[in-house]
Amino acid sequence: MRHLIGFLSCTLLIINTIYSQAPKSSSPADIYHSIEKLNFLGTALYIAAHPDDENTRLISYLSNNIKARTGYLSLTRGDGGQNLIGPELRELLGVLRTQELLAARRVDGGEQFFTRANDFGYSKHPSETLEIWNKEAILGDVVQTIRKFKPDVIINRFDHRTSGSTHGHHTSSAMLSFEAFDLANDATAYPSQLGITKTWQPKRLFFNTSWWFYGSEEKFEKADKSNMLNMNVGVYYPMMGKSNNEIASLASSQHLCQGFGRLSTRGSEKEYIELLKGDLPVDKTNIFDGIDTSWSRIQGGKAIGNILYDVQSNFNFKNPTAHVPALLKAYQLIQKLSDEHWRNLKKEELTNIITAISGLYLGATTETSYANPGEIVDVQIEAVNRSAVIINLKSIYINKQKISSKSVVLNDNESFDTKANLNISETTKFTSPYWLIEKGTLGTYTVNDKDLIGKPETPRAFVATFNLEFNGIIIPVTKPVMYKYAKPDKGEIYQPFEIIPEATASFADKVLIFADASSKKIPVIIKAHQDSISGNLELKYGADWQVDKSSQPFFIAKKGDEQTVYFNLTPPSSESESTISPSIKLNGKVITKELVTIDYDHVPTQTVLLPSETKVVRLNIQKAGDNIGYIMGAGDEVPTSLEQIGYNVQLIDPTTITAESLGKYDAVVLGIRAYNVVDELKFKQRFILDYAKNGGTVIVQYNTASRWGNQFENIAPYKLEISRDRVTNENSEVEIIAKDNSLVHFPNEISQNDFKGWVQERGLYFPNKWGAEFTPILGMHDKDEEITKGSLLIAPYGKGNYIYTGLSFFRELPVGVPGAYKLFANMLSVGKDKVESKEQIKG
Repeated sequence: MRHLIGFLSCTLLIINTIYSQAPKSSSPADIYHSIEKLNFLGTALYIAAHPDDENTRLISYLSNNIKARTGYLSLTRGDGGQNLIGPELRELLGVLRTQELLAARRVDGGEQFFTRANDFGYSKHPSETLEIWNKEAILGDVVQTIRKFKPDVIINRFDHRTSGSTHGHHTSSAMLSFEAFDLANDATAYPSQLGITKTWQPKRLFFNTSWWFYGSEEKFEKADKSNMLNMNVGVYYPMMGKSNNEIASLASSQHLCQGFGRLSTRGSEKEYIELLKGDLPVDKTNIFDGIDTSWSRIQGGKAIGNILYDVQSNFNFKNPTAHVPALLKAYQLIQKLSDEHWRNLKKEELTNIITAISGLYLGATTETSYANPGEIVDVQIEAVNRSAVIINLKSIYINKQKISSKSVVLNDNESFDTKANLNISETTKFTSPYWLIEKGTLGTYTVNDKDLIGKPETPRAFVATFNLEFNGIIIPVTKPVMYKYAKPDKGEIYQPFEIIPEATASFADKVLIFADASSKKIPVIIKAHQDSISGNLELKYGADWQVDKSSQPFFIAKKGDEQTVYFNLTPPSSESESTISPSIKLNGKVITKELVTIDYDHVPTQTVLLPSETKVVRLNIQKAGDNIGYIMGAGDEVPTSLEQIGYNVQLIDPTTITAESLGKYDAVVLGIRAYNVVDELKFKQRFILDYAKNGGTVIVQYNTASRWGNQFENIAPYKLEISRDRVTNENSEVEIIAKDNSLVHFPNEISQNDFKGWVQERGLYFPNKWGAEFTPILGMHDKDEEITKGSLLIAPYGKGNYIYTGLSFFRELPVGVPGAYKLFANMLSVGKDKVESKEQIKG
């Protein structure tokens, strides 16, 4: 995937921000494209709720065809979604999806922004969304982004007028944008922001409509479009060798954890935007019509434009360095601009163009991926001028630390290399996503540094500044300090250089279930991030719980090695929930963090420091049966959770399923979205149903509606139609409507108390139609809605049983919700002899 991204990179911003591979040189076509963008002084901001909500066709069109500076403001980081490629969920999924958005922007040429809003899961109404998000805080974040980015036009992905008819996050994003459009220019609104930015009034606000919002193409064809603009976003870019739609498809395909990899499309395609605020353009194909996007829009800009328009009109593709003198003259004039916003923005763009034309490679790299506060790290400095342009390297700084002050002439294609010692202060902050440093609320992340709000990621801890002299003009060029290494199967790789503690500690399991009062040996894994560390590890625990030792010493000789220490933890005699957390005492410091690394090929490696803790739950739970077969779907942690309560869980390879192979299991469970993502099941479904017919128990967890073909009309032995019904309030009342069914009595009595403490939601994609053979067990509903009874259905089939459930066990079990464990144990125990098979779980 990455080599395709590199091929499509057409701006210097794209080239210089790819961490996962060696920096690319810029072709004359790339440089010319950057000059076109330099000469367009218009800005567009696209606003929606989540990663993958954005219209990459429109973002790419605005950036690459119109040449506008284009941003995408995603109110959330997609923390509440699912993950098709790995185990990351919640805040870690938000980190991954943040990087996928940045990868998409490197493809389509846009910039990325966020608010502090947390994706807490599906919401049916914006009133709920805005209450949980804290409307005033998130509205302020939208206002601050507008004030800083200063868009001329804003485009909403969703319609602010459709309250209650779609995802509450979607509608809320449009409602906040609609309100922020005017507030951004109101000095009495969020006045504390004016210390870091200024008021700003965008010219126009649009809604990115389409036939989908009208219900059908026929209805949209008949709709009044007098207030709409339309643009052909299927244009072809000869100098890129790609169409806009091809670039957009590749950008969307960066959302791999959401299964958004897709085929490219080509040919003409129209996008429609409806004017909500501002004046309607005369030219209804030009979103910037009537807005001055030339250099003349800023005081002192006309003289700069005269120079740069000439460079663009007469660009020398064979010898771009011929334009350096003119570009340097423009640079000097830009430095004199009184408008700070445009001065800083265009100076950065022009700096990138000058360095690209000069074939400059500038790098500051380490041989280690991380270091600790107080360490000294070797940094390799490299500077190469691959042109006839005369350049003097006057000095090099890393942050405020002078690395070199000796003036060096960078001769054509002669490498300047030197090594420097980087002193990392004891007060240097650890590297971690800034929005995860402090504990937030269900709906809002806590960010104490207000200047960070809106930024996609934490700024690099160390940045090298190369002060270059071009014909007497000093131009500073900054590069983040990176970790550079090579792999035989991948070649040269660039990775972020991180600052982390000397050691971290973690648990193997995030939830530990105690089924009786017996003690468990709890392993705590200590990882060294420095050579020769020794200290003590303490285990913090709740008042009703006990450990055998208050602390244990450790010594680890080599950086990167691990040591496991064990504590015997004894639970209370009655049911209880608590947390345990390790505390490392080392060289007078107390470290309570665990280190999580997110490593995928399509995004830069991410280092995340989180509070190290595990939930411990004392349950009185019973079960029948022992051996469970589990067919994994889109990925979940249910098998591990079932093992915690004493089941022997075996993952089943769908290709190995035969009429005989399933007979050894007491129950067979299909993971979430199995029928959506496992194609092999269309050939094995008859064996699964035969297993139930012959006396087994089949449990199918939720699948999404209308995402399988006709081959899965028989996912159940009887009529079963999956809908989009869901209950999003995790605290909504649950009614047991099949009070006499054994599913709520054996082997555990299920009551209202067992639905307390659930997280994010009750469930999703409930069936809304089913055959008479099914018995609905539970009823539930969100506020002001009719009761839905499809969350848990059971039907006898032959000698066995078939269960379909949309309840979110995949969320509840991994976080240790006691009632969810009891209910799932009951499902697994269906049909078992109450006398001979009933047993108390042993620890």
